[in-house]
Amino acid sequence: MSYEKKLKIRAKRRKFRVKNSFVSRGILPRVSVFRSLNQIYAQIIDDSTHSTLASFSSLVLKEKGTKAEIAKKVGIELGKIAKSKSVEKVFFDRGKYAYHGRVAALADGLRESGLNF
Repeated sequence: MSYEKKLKIRAKRRKFRVKNSFVSRGILPRVSVFRSLNQIYAQIIDDSTHSTLASFSSLVLKEKGTKAEIAKKVGIELGKIAKSKSVEKVFFDRGKYAYHGRVAALADGLRESGLNF
């Protein structure tokens, strides 16, 4: 088995593990994270109504910095948008990504802005 295939299998396992943990918590809106090579995207989704409550990405930011710094700023801005829409508590859905680096920085930014998860 090639190394790339092993990475994909591990990512799929993480994704299902995270998915199974938030299916039982269907009451809370979730913060979904997508990470590309240069950008990071996050959105708050209400699964009960199947609608997006708020979204923000690094494409909107004009600031420079490392990828982790930018991810933290994205988290802070998304948290501000969520607060204005009276969302206080969310479930953090990291998807297939490990809780490390940019994903962890995004979560720290959300916590700084006052969201609880």
